[in-house]
Amino acid sequence: MNIDSLLPSTLLRKTREYTKLLWVRVLMMGMMAFVALALTQLIEPLVPEKVATRLTGSAADRLLDIIANAMLAVTTFSITIMVTVYRASSTQWTPRVHRLIIQDRTTQNTLAVFIGAYVYALVAIIMRELGIYIDERALVLFVMTVVVLAVIVIYLIRWVLHLQTFGSLIDTTRQIERTTREQFKERLENPCLGAHALTGPVPENAEPIRAAQSGYVQHIYPEALNEAAKDHGVALYLTRNIGEFVFMNEPLLMVVKRGSPQSDAHDSVSLEDAVRRNMRLGDLRTFDQDPRFGLVVMGEVGSKALSPGVNDPGTAIDVITRIGRILSNYIDEEQQERETKLDRLYVPPLEPDDLIEDGFAALARDGVQIVEVQQRLQTVLSGLMCHPDADLARAAREAAEIHLRRAAEAITFAPDRDRVLASARADVREAVNARYKT
Repeated sequence: MNIDSLLPSTLLRKTREYTKLLWVRVLMMGMMAFVALALTQLIEPLVPEKVATRLTGSAADRLLDIIANAMLAVTTFSITIMVTVYRASSTQWTPRVHRLIIQDRTTQNTLAVFIGAYVYALVAIIMRELGIYIDERALVLFVMTVVVLAVIVIYLIRWVLHLQTFGSLIDTTRQIERTTREQFKERLENPCLGAHALTGPVPENAEPIRAAQSGYVQHIYPEALNEAAKDHGVALYLTRNIGEFVFMNEPLLMVVKRGSPQSDAHDSVSLEDAVRRNMRLGDLRTFDQDPRFGLVVMGEVGSKALSPGVNDPGTAIDVITRIGRILSNYIDEEQQERETKLDRLYVPPLEPDDLIEDGFAALARDGVQIVEVQQRLQTVLSGLMCHPDADLARAAREAAEIHLRRAAEAITFAPDRDRVLASARADVREAVNARYKT
């Protein structure tokens, strides 16, 4: 048995991952349908006979027939809408956003409720045909069916209201921003995943554990890794951060011996198994534990809006503002006063230069000749230059100068070029003017 995988923190992380899957929610609602029918069997003997015989089984049968017929049609219709929105969003904005929209909670909960209600109706009809629910005592079944109908109506109303914005540009960018902010908040509340910040070089006596396959580092279970490191008497240095691509047989992390292992039964093979088990690789990047990916997707949406086929600078301007709002919450992981929970684990912190690059680089390049986009970009970067974190302010300053230089060289109409230069901060403008004149 893999004890490290049974840690409460690891189980909680895995549970959160599974609850984002549609089939898990559908399975849970299906189980709740069986629970509801079981409750009717437990409650029915407790109801006085005079009350229980007020309604016949035909009253419940009519409601069950309505649910069984309606839920099949509504579920099919909802799935059709869901697939259409997924494809349209991937085509209009960016294929990467599909992985976020597919985890939409309202959509998943609505489909799960519809399918769960359908299962409830089918099983109840079967139980009626088998004589488990008799005509003379059908009150409890009728009341439970009314409750199920009420739940269906509530979720149907929520679904209709949700469809008003589902898959739209505003709703999509809000989802990306909200998810990215949540990942940033989780990361900054638990800097470096609760481990030491890996800022310097890895010790020279470190030995690599190599990747068994090629792929992106999708998810890390730091508590399980730390527990495995303790058992083997080593320290683990993660040279590959979440979201990075690793080729097969490349170093996945580095191992440094520290003391003697607690158990002689463990060896290097079991340590490699524990590392590979708790560092998941895949063919795609995910939003979980990877706030940088959210910035990349946000930038792609803005970049796609600037393509000739879309030609929507307003969306790019909105995306630039949202990226600036996300980055304004940045806190240097190295400087935070905290207690290191995982003393055998070293994780690289987020780098401000990478965050600025992920969010603004492609968008600034594709909109280099659009005056309004460059003006908003300089305004947002000027705001980030006032950030209390010196590294982020420096990265914003360097990016502002690079993007302003590119725009000054690309915009040939002098009045437009002057407008872009005027939107930049004075020191950035002076530096670019000096280079531009020479």
